[in-house]
Amino acid sequence: MIDIDYDVTPADLSARLLQLFELAGRKIIDIQNSWDAADGTPVFTVEGRYTTRGWTEWTQGFQFGSAVLQYDVTGDAHFLELGRRRTVEVMAGHVSHVGVHDHGFNNVSTYGNLLRLMREGRIPVNNWEQNFYELALKLSGAVQAARWTDLPNGLGYIYSFNGPHSLFSDTIRSLRVLAMSDRLGHVLMGEKDRRINLLDRAWRHAETTAQYNVYFGTDRDSWDVPGRVVHESIFNLNDGSYRCPSTQQGYTPFSTWTRGHAWILCGYPEQLEFIDSLPDEVFDTCAADLYGSREAVTNRFIDVAVACADFYIRETPTDGIPYWDTGAPGLAYMEGYRELPADPYNAYEPVDSSAAAISAQGLIRLGRYLNGRGCTEEGSKYLQAGLTVARRLFEEPYLSTDDAHQGLILHSIYHRPNGWDHVPEGRSIPCGESSMWGDYHALELGVLLHRLATDQPYYTFFG
Repeated sequence: MIDIDYDVTPADLSARLLQLFELAGRKIIDIQNSWDAADGTPVFTVEGRYTTRGWTEWTQGFQFGSAVLQYDVTGDAHFLELGRRRTVEVMAGHVSHVGVHDHGFNNVSTYGNLLRLMREGRIPVNNWEQNFYELALKLSGAVQAARWTDLPNGLGYIYSFNGPHSLFSDTIRSLRVLAMSDRLGHVLMGEKDRRINLLDRAWRHAETTAQYNVYFGTDRDSWDVPGRVVHESIFNLNDGSYRCPSTQQGYTPFSTWTRGHAWILCGYPEQLEFIDSLPDEVFDTCAADLYGSREAVTNRFIDVAVACADFYIRETPTDGIPYWDTGAPGLAYMEGYRELPADPYNAYEPVDSSAAAISAQGLIRLGRYLNGRGCTEEGSKYLQAGLTVARRLFEEPYLSTDDAHQGLILHSIYHRPNGWDHVPEGRSIPCGESSMWGDYHALELGVLLHRLATDQPYYTFFG
């Protein structure tokens, strides 16, 4: 269980944040100068150097989005130019990519961050440039929403790259691009000019995810633990019935892959923040048969976020860094591991620092949101838990201070079941490597904390 520090503040992390962005700047430039685009997209490091791994092209937006976030904090125009130029040069294919569920990762990280900075006055307003970013986000949201499976009773989901039978927990963060596209006035045009409301689809997806991928201790199965998350749910396309839990990157469908859990823990709080920005009339037209009011959708998303936050606090080691899966078999040999700080160099199971970076942001957003609603006891718990995780993440052995290592945050895991992660010589488990999503989400967390520490405008995906 996380040993929550109720005294740490964002300002207390200022020195760590300064070091984070100093290191990040050098590593972003190193990757840009050394990476051959013909090799594909950088995914994770092997012996400290970024390599690619073909599965889906879901990490390129993190590469160039990191440069934009670096500019956000440092004001160094070199990183803004890099992020802008590479977004224009290579990201268009991700806008029109019909084969993935990753539009929120690739396109909000690039086009979305650039549009946000323009709206905030951080970069000069240029109408054509703004229109370019907006058009990309409009189309990306529609393309993502078109990847859709209808279910009975008003439910449905954006299906994963596995096919129309598959609902991933990851996709909750792609709802950001549907939300942005909707707020820009866009719709998905279907057959016979049917106008499909993007926010309606986002909320139906969120409700379906809540019903099938998140557990609430209601005896759905023998391992129905409140706040547990399954990576994937499988449906029978003949009648839309739910068939079983599944996982691609976790240990079993009946344990919790912690990065999959992190997407949920981060995704619902940021949607709660977005919901607060909406006019009342939206709730009369978006998933009205499922919710019907601002209060109903808000309460549902809070229930999901709180259940997952409590699970994370309860199941994670004392310093806030989780092991890669809560049911990983080697944990049986690590007596009392929840009551000790995580050990990335143990002999049995790897930690996943990327899950910590994503989860910390979710905890902080949820805590601030609940504080704003007057729920200060719960809000303080989640906010301080997030700060506790961030403090540990932004120091060694997780912060990569070696300039020869291209990664920023060490001890990230990609696909343990497939054996894709590098195991150093002399060790029995993967450790010491970084991932593009882990590094990017560490910078997202850094931007959030930097703005809180310096009383700058609060950082949200919708600006």
